[in-house]
Amino acid sequence: MAQVIQFGNQTITQAEIPQLLAGFQMLPQLCRLLIVEKAIALTELTIEEKSLVIEQFYQNNQLTTPEAIAKALKHYSMSLEQLEAVATRELRIEKFKQATWGTKLESYFLQCKSQLDKVIYSLIRTSDAEVAQELYFRIKAGEQTFADCASLYSQGQEAQTGGMLGPVPINQPHPAIAQKLTISQPGQLWPPMKLDEWFVIVRLEKLIPAQLDDAMRSTLLNHLFETWLAEEISKAQLTILEEEGGSEGVWERERESGRQKLGVA
Repeated sequence: MAQVIQFGNQTITQAEIPQLLAGFQMLPQLCRLLIVEKAIALTELTIEEKSLVIEQFYQNNQLTTPEAIAKALKHYSMSLEQLEAVATRELRIEKFKQATWGTKLESYFLQCKSQLDKVIYSLIRTSDAEVAQELYFRIKAGEQTFADCASLYSQGQEAQTGGMLGPVPINQPHPAIAQKLTISQPGQLWPPMKLDEWFVIVRLEKLIPAQLDDAMRSTLLNHLFETWLAEEISKAQLTILEEEGGSEGVWERERESGRQKLGVA
């Protein structure tokens, strides 16, 4: 007999489930979960780790009584074992990340450091080349501050902050601006340069070098994990299989095969 799901007065058959997942755009998410679940299958937690993370999960989800747990199991049609697997999944994923990429973080950090540094910089942009040139000379000569010029004449949102932007990753601004900031000393003012329809004046205020602290380690681990996961998903062949005889025929053939392996008539 084909497995079914009863939802109110609606019955969903085994054959309908793949089409429903596809129709609700849930197949990519299912693929992601399956790949992650396979990857962490051998990741083990200590008794203390498991107990602590399950207790924390129960607290966060108001599952503090046997009745509340039973209600959640019924609501999600889960077993207690499945619920505990959900409760421990994030910790198992974190341990998988550490085991897979933890020892590579320092070299990866050094490789990416130039893109991880942050900057605070000032910007003026105007569509008038002559105005840009005049503002540059005023700032350079000390006749007017950068902030005053930006507030009065800059034609972007930076006018609201006196031209000040950041801190932002050094590669976030326009590539031409990022290139100037990369080779700048704090306080260095650059003459107007044309970018698309704008003439811009840029000054580096502060360089904030990236550090391999706990927050950066977490960011890099997540980046490596998501990059790996995206590659695994792109390699996976996601196909809804349809065989002659329909899903019930497939189910019965699989069941018959299982009987033969067990030596059951």
